[in-house]
Amino acid sequence: MDADVIVVGAGPTGLMLAGELGLAGVRVVVVERLAEPTGQSRGLGFTARAMETFDQRGILPLFGELETSPVGHFGGVRFDYSALDDCHFGARAVPQSQTEAVLEEWAGKVGAQVWRGWQVLDLVDDGEAVTVTADTPEGARTLRAAYLVGCDGGHSAVRRLAGFDFPGTPATRGMYLADVVGCDLRPRFLGERLPHGMVMAAPLGRGVDRIIVCEHGTPPADRAEQVDFAEVAAAWQRITGEDISGGRADWVSSFTDATRQAAEYRRGRVLLAGDAAHIHLPAGGQGLSTGVQDAVNLGWKLAAVVRGDAPNGLLDTYHRERHPVGARLLMNTRAQNLVFLGGEEADPLRELMTELIALDSTKRHLAGIVSGLDIRYDVACDHPMAGLRIPPRALRGADGETTTTELLHAGTGVLLDLDDNAAVRAVAEGWGDRVRTVTATPVSPSAPPATAVLVRPDGYVAWAGEDVDGLSTALLRWFGTPVTAAARR
Repeated sequence: MDADVIVVGAGPTGLMLAGELGLAGVRVVVVERLAEPTGQSRGLGFTARAMETFDQRGILPLFGELETSPVGHFGGVRFDYSALDDCHFGARAVPQSQTEAVLEEWAGKVGAQVWRGWQVLDLVDDGEAVTVTADTPEGARTLRAAYLVGCDGGHSAVRRLAGFDFPGTPATRGMYLADVVGCDLRPRFLGERLPHGMVMAAPLGRGVDRIIVCEHGTPPADRAEQVDFAEVAAAWQRITGEDISGGRADWVSSFTDATRQAAEYRRGRVLLAGDAAHIHLPAGGQGLSTGVQDAVNLGWKLAAVVRGDAPNGLLDTYHRERHPVGARLLMNTRAQNLVFLGGEEADPLRELMTELIALDSTKRHLAGIVSGLDIRYDVACDHPMAGLRIPPRALRGADGETTTTELLHAGTGVLLDLDDNAAVRAVAEGWGDRVRTVTATPVSPSAPPATAVLVRPDGYVAWAGEDVDGLSTALLRWFGTPVTAAARR
């Protein structure tokens, strides 16, 4: 084997997955088609849940000081996300290029390798391993690994070569995206709807503006077509009447409202994550954030399988847990498409959405959908916390104060003993190589409402309560068979 896992694609999803695998001691290689990063940044931030995900691995400070805002939108209708506890719209003004640089640095520090200029041409899953053939700067090469994960975007070669079905709805409209200089644009942060289309403009600093142009009646562009600034400027003028042709573009691109999701996220030893598994209209920074969370859900499970300590069926829970999340993502972005980009025929829908979104219950519901804070997995435990993400809370133990977030930095499972319960600690001893047991007391009254909590490496609660038999069952289900006392000695 050249590696335990080959990851195809060095975007945020692929790099996050590589870091998760490297942190778990897995030999991982990332192969990327581009010889170097483009510097282009389709994404300009990430959701509150993605921020928590980065923070649980200790890498959020690498982004520097982040700007967040409680105010966001759904389909262009503004509302306050803080209607939901511990929620905001997300981190703003973080170029995707910065996110990729931070994640690549972290992944490298934990042992992942990134090989650029490798274009995947073919792959074969023989049931024992996956062999990849790629065109590289040194000519044709093959790599062999136990597993392969396609994180190579909406036009994924891995998805096509492995034969994944990709059902959904085709594109109905084409749109332009560009970073422009010297255009002196007034901000249109949430977009402006005009008779001939919709435009958005957001200042990025240093005289650069991010613009999105959606002209009614523009057909989806052929992928092979090259978009130039003259096309973007002409469309902007037709919609707004403003002439921006005297400026220039750092880069331009096009996108569509195509919506598709892989029918399965795993076929044998080949898996998909991020845009390779689901494409949709970009709305609310959800694509990057969902891909990162795909990676974190998959990473610890794949690492456990590679190490040989995973219970039967653990890897299958990746599809079971993340496919519904992807489907919900597609649902809400299609709804936002209708509200945001529809013409006059959508005015009644926008009026209704404006009325509904004034209700606190609607705000909480939509904030949960877009942020990902409403995700709850089926973990076969009926405690109110089970299946939810452990909230960031302060704890005080024998070694001083810590937080639930800091305890996840190492990427292992964590058993919180919040009642100094010797029986709970005794049950967990056999999993000590995979689960860290921490005896602590809550610092504040907003601590987790349980006396013991088992947290998976991805931050989600696998079990909570007092029943030690239930704890033993949960440990077996998520972390495999225990090590015997003799082996521990």
